[in-house]
Amino acid sequence: MTKNQTTKRLIGIFAVGAALLAVVAIAGLVFSTMGTFLAKGAPHVSWSLLSEAPRNNNTEGGIFPAIYGTTLLVLIMSMLGVPIGTITAIYLSEYTRPNAVFPRIIRFAVNTLAGVPSIVFGLFGLGFFVQFVGRSMDTALGNDTALFGQPALLWAAATLAALTLPVVIVSVEEALRTVPREMREGSLALGATRWQTIWKIVLPNSTTGILTGAILAIGRGAGEVAPILFTGAVYSLPQLPDGITSQFMHLGYHLFVLSTQSPDVDKTLPLQYATTLVLLALTFTLNFTATFIRSRLRQRQMGR
Repeated sequence: MTKNQTTKRLIGIFAVGAALLAVVAIAGLVFSTMGTFLAKGAPHVSWSLLSEAPRNNNTEGGIFPAIYGTTLLVLIMSMLGVPIGTITAIYLSEYTRPNAVFPRIIRFAVNTLAGVPSIVFGLFGLGFFVQFVGRSMDTALGNDTALFGQPALLWAAATLAALTLPVVIVSVEEALRTVPREMREGSLALGATRWQTIWKIVLPNSTTGILTGAILAIGRGAGEVAPILFTGAVYSLPQLPDGITSQFMHLGYHLFVLSTQSPDVDKTLPLQYATTLVLLALTFTLNFTATFIRSRLRQRQMGR
């Protein structure tokens, strides 16, 4: 074996070893983290924790209002962010030229938004959605009291939708690019309009990619706390939100309160682990549901 071959072989062994070491480290970190939360949180997860409201300054009772508020927030966020992100991706992929100035500006803005700290989105949501849009709606509707011009579930969901827009846009645009151009050209050659081609050909063949964007958005939005601090989440609220203009509890914010603002942090430590475990389980459940729907759609498309 020549010296050159030996060097290449050593480099190959080093590359495989480094990759394997990285995989083992990441898997070990994930399993150790989940094992810690399971060991310390599972014994304290009970029906009363999952079904009751918090009591005694959040040191007793359950977290059901926080579970309900988190689920509702993620669903509204998805209904706001995924359609807007999908429409934007369709415009960038289907209606613009790759080297045109305007789409390049949009892509630059999207990439910039992806790097903005989440707390900045919270301040943006407070200033734009709550104080500008909300108060303008109250003025237009003639409301004597602030109905839309106050922190609420709607504005928190809109803020999270803005936060997750870059993820959705990039994922959907990549999915649209995977549809062969020959399919578009064949549809146009048969007399279909561009929109008919998009609706009948492009979107059905990129549904799984759109759902992938939704899954990534859910995974990020469910755990974010900073954007909702000023736009709707509250310290403690025994009753459930009765509409999109109501304030709400959130599991992530509730965990923050338990660990930093509780009068007895040590007393609430078991509740902190249990709340973290429930938050992870809720996030995994929402992601699994979207993944299951994506899998069924993919099987249906392959069976055609």
